[in-house]
Amino acid sequence: MVVCRDCCCGSPKVTGVDHAAQTERLRAAAPVRVSDCLDVCDQANVIVVQPSAEGRAAGARPVWLGLVNDADGTEDVAAWARAGGPGVAPRPEILDLYAFTPPRRRTAG
Repeated sequence: MVVCRDCCCGSPKVTGVDHAAQTERLRAAAPVRVSDCLDVCDQANVIVVQPSAEGRAAGARPVWLGLVNDADGTEDVAAWARAGGPGVAPRPEILDLYAFTPPRRRTAG
């Protein structure tokens, strides 16, 4: 998983969330990398659930989840990761509420 922790995500701008506890809860379920800004601040807190090698072999792509700002949502993400995540375990319907497609990034050139 990748957890955004920069200008908006993981900051006091998103109130009522223990960001450190959220990151540690996710780390208990799967490896977590902390990222600088992922440029989707309107979706803070953002978590990207990446497929495992098995999931990638099955054709899975990363799943972007936004507005994960409560303990229940965090636990739902952690449970899915423990079950195998994208391409291995079906995404729980509750996570459909958090899923979004990130905008395409501009490339230099």
